[in-house]
Amino acid sequence: MRRIVVLGSTGSIGTQTLDVVRQHPDKLKIVGLAVNTRAQDMLAQAKEFGVGHLAVGSEDVAAGESALDLATFAKSFGEDGSLGFGMSAVVDLVRLSEADVVVNALVGAAGLRASYETLKAGKVLALANKESLVVGGDLIMPLAAQVDEARRASGIAPAVGPAGALMPIDSEHGAIYQCLLGENEREVAKLWVTASGGPFRTWTKEQIQSATVEQALRHPNWSMGRKITIDSASMVNKALEVIEARHLFGLAPEKIQVVIHPQSIIHSGVEFADGATLVQMGQPDMRVPIAYAMSYPERLDNVAPRLDLTQVGPLTFEQPDFERFPALKLAYQALETGGSAPVLLNGANEIAVERVLAHRLPFWRIAPLLEETLSRVPQTGITCVEDVYAADRAARKAAEEIAARWAI
Repeated sequence: MRRIVVLGSTGSIGTQTLDVVRQHPDKLKIVGLAVNTRAQDMLAQAKEFGVGHLAVGSEDVAAGESALDLATFAKSFGEDGSLGFGMSAVVDLVRLSEADVVVNALVGAAGLRASYETLKAGKVLALANKESLVVGGDLIMPLAAQVDEARRASGIAPAVGPAGALMPIDSEHGAIYQCLLGENEREVAKLWVTASGGPFRTWTKEQIQSATVEQALRHPNWSMGRKITIDSASMVNKALEVIEARHLFGLAPEKIQVVIHPQSIIHSGVEFADGATLVQMGQPDMRVPIAYAMSYPERLDNVAPRLDLTQVGPLTFEQPDFERFPALKLAYQALETGGSAPVLLNGANEIAVERVLAHRLPFWRIAPLLEETLSRVPQTGITCVEDVYAADRAARKAAEEIAARWAI
């Protein structure tokens, strides 16, 4: 039985995580839940799954009626229940002694602390919060290596292959992870990271400049949260995934290649030195990488509809267009610069997407805002979590000033 804490339980990844647990109650058990603001929705989840350890990231919720309902419910568990408010309470959940796996589905750089403390506590980190690696990969990966070593030494993890301390929850990195099982990583020539191309794949640069928020939120293949859907439309999501892949798999940026694959059937692949390429295929359903991250090295039955190759139809591939989607180019530039550059890129993007979703910034202004932030804010070294948050604050301040100039 794997005992799971879910951070961000009411979001898209969180609810799909609970769906997987609902399908496999004999193998997975929820022991902790955390949200940012949606306390009543979390309470309903806690009642369904019998979870007494709860946390709410927003301290403002503590003064509301929802807090009383949560407190009453948590107290009914006695010593097996707890309730806290603020991000420190969310982070405290990852240290629960009864937890084996933490699913970090928080949004944005705020998830870094939870990822860091999960690994410090020796837990398995099932990571949907890609920003943890984008802004703090140099801090997270050494911790993951330590937990991997401890898991092998204790016999918990397989003696051969990844030990599973850090399991990526996304279709692309989950696919690459599986393609590398049993392989010699020194023989890897290239990682192929697939992208659907989003809703504006066939739009001209001029058409994209007139795109609305509503159009950007209509992803052709995937059902995701609003922030990541905007990121997919701008291809910032793929830019962040390039940085994430650099940390997860340790390859130089020039060996990480993005390819547009509109059907979203091939989720990514690995090209080897002898010319062979392995890919992972499946329906575009996030429950598959979620389940694999929680159950590795086992696979759970019937997580999502099976892929019928006779019904798939043509699979096509295209080169990404850096002119129409310049955010991709910025990711490679940030990796080349190093230090705090990826932190600045991510922080500026979070401000940009927030403004776009509020109809305060045109969608097409996202990439120019990122580029100007990177040029305006000096890069610094990253040696600790506090360095990350300092760079993040600087990026957000600059991005807010830039966004104010371009406000609708």
